[in-house]
Amino acid sequence: MTEDRFDNRPKVQKNPLPLNPDSSSPGRFPSWLHRKMPKGGNLFATGDVLQQNRLHTVCEEAKCPNLLECWSRKTATFLVMGKECTRACGFCDIATSTTPAPLEEDEPERIALSVEQLGLKHVVITMVARDDLPDGGAHQLHQIVLAVKARVPSTNIELLTSDFAGNWEALEQLLQAEITVFNHNVETVEALTPRVRHKATYRRSMELLRFTKAHGRQRFLKSGMMIGLGESLEQVHQTLLDLRNVGCDIVTIGQYLQPNRKKLTVKEFIHPDQFKAYADYGHSIGIPHMYCGPFVRSSYNADLLVQ
Repeated sequence: MTEDRFDNRPKVQKNPLPLNPDSSSPGRFPSWLHRKMPKGGNLFATGDVLQQNRLHTVCEEAKCPNLLECWSRKTATFLVMGKECTRACGFCDIATSTTPAPLEEDEPERIALSVEQLGLKHVVITMVARDDLPDGGAHQLHQIVLAVKARVPSTNIELLTSDFAGNWEALEQLLQAEITVFNHNVETVEALTPRVRHKATYRRSMELLRFTKAHGRQRFLKSGMMIGLGESLEQVHQTLLDLRNVGCDIVTIGQYLQPNRKKLTVKEFIHPDQFKAYADYGHSIGIPHMYCGPFVRSSYNADLLVQ
């Protein structure tokens, strides 16, 4: 089958909802994807704390469009276990390596110290996929949770994890920690998963979420996906149904934006009204919390969803 990743310019979605008249130029960002620069000195203060503690963030490594806004509010999503991923997903700009650097024993304490220094009431901790480790990094992530809880016990902890290559035994050990939110992103609809994700599968992600709902001690189960990759309305609806059926309490949906020329191209810019329609549909089928919009990312404004 011919690969069409690089030869199509993005289309502004015309169906099922209309667009603003100033957003119909293919290849250009529509008006709703323009935003003002944030103000305030916290942007540099956040960067200083991260640099001093030798930490990585998914904000930087994945080129998140919300970095300036979030850092100006003294919040960031910590990327743990290095900045090199053992997978090469079609949508993600994080560097890849089959032999990433060894785990650092003091990383848990450095994360906990940064949470304290930034005064975070809600911290999101995500990870690179570490398929080179027998447990996929589950033990290290558990140690990080314990360190944060020991130093700042009042802070809400949200984990955004890999699928641990289907190692449910390792996952079960991690799930013994009491946290506020356990998050694993399904990323896209089932039909597009082989093209969008490197090793993860749609069914494995759903099974992980189901397993976590049954065995975890989290208050909320969360997942998220990107749209604008060529999925249909019906496929998004089916994904939301699947996420409801495995017990998700929170679902996020955001616009996919191509991070560099080597990654998957944007097929459609989705109108804000369509994001609202997806949120309404999710609520109608029983998902308690839907957070949908062009700039929504899995950890964007994560604290607001659990208040």
